[in-house]
Amino acid sequence: KGMELSFSPMSKLKIFLEMIKFPHTVFALPFALTSAFIASNGMPSGYQLFWIIMAMIGARTGAMSFNRLVDMEIDAKNPRTKDRPLPKGLISKEAVIFYTLASFLLLVYAAYKLNKLCFYLSPIAIIILCGYSLTKRFTHLSHIVLGLALSGAPLGAWIAIKGNIETSAIFLSLAVMFWVAGFDILYALQDYEFDRREGLYSIPVKFGVKKSILISRAFHLIMVMLLSLLYFLNGFGLFYIVGLVIIAFLLVYEHSLVKENDLSKLDIAFFNMNGYISLIYFIFTVLDIYWKV
Repeated sequence: KGMELSFSPMSKLKIFLEMIKFPHTVFALPFALTSAFIASNGMPSGYQLFWIIMAMIGARTGAMSFNRLVDMEIDAKNPRTKDRPLPKGLISKEAVIFYTLASFLLLVYAAYKLNKLCFYLSPIAIIILCGYSLTKRFTHLSHIVLGLALSGAPLGAWIAIKGNIETSAIFLSLAVMFWVAGFDILYALQDYEFDRREGLYSIPVKFGVKKSILISRAFHLIMVMLLSLLYFLNGFGLFYIVGLVIIAFLLVYEHSLVKENDLSKLDIAFFNMNGYISLIYFIFTVLDIYWKV
């Protein structure tokens, strides 16, 4: 704790952003914004966009802070994660608790500012976001629970605009769930030996590396199929198809980087490819909404 207090405010902020992997916000936020544009059939109001973004920041920051908190002892044992700010004492446990509570309060307040349904559903969202962090202790389906947590981004954004839940929102949320679960299975491969040794649960621990890669591929195929259904459901045009083809290509490339006997390119596959996928889906879907061909 004393070490954490010795840093300047800017240094503390940098450490905190590193702890919650702030750049990974690029995964879910574009899907939330895409959902808002589809629901609005164009540009949502500035008010709606602002509070959707605030809700996203609150949700992700709270979830990541809680995750780092409950996994502190596990992270300290894992060679891959032992140098994270919390196990190293670069940030105090009390500070992380404060950030967690403040972030979830921001989520609830943003939901309140959007509409009643968002507000009423916000406690359920928090339960799911926090629940994921505990799942590796008792179920191999932790990756799907993480997917479920992030699938709340497009679903919540849709509700923020429409005030209800429609088929398009469900398909988009399911696509995000299978997408996230698929790449999280790949990410878990690097902790395969550690998780087995510590008695933690994951699909790689349950099925082994080779079968886990196949399951990840199947999940990503389901994602592409769900996004394809949205093409027909919403009457999208050429831009949407082009975006979907690019995404399918990136997924194939992502899986070509990960081999059973070579996980050295896992970080590239995880961060770069999936960051591109969410941004491309947003850009090409919005282009399609404005310029249907």
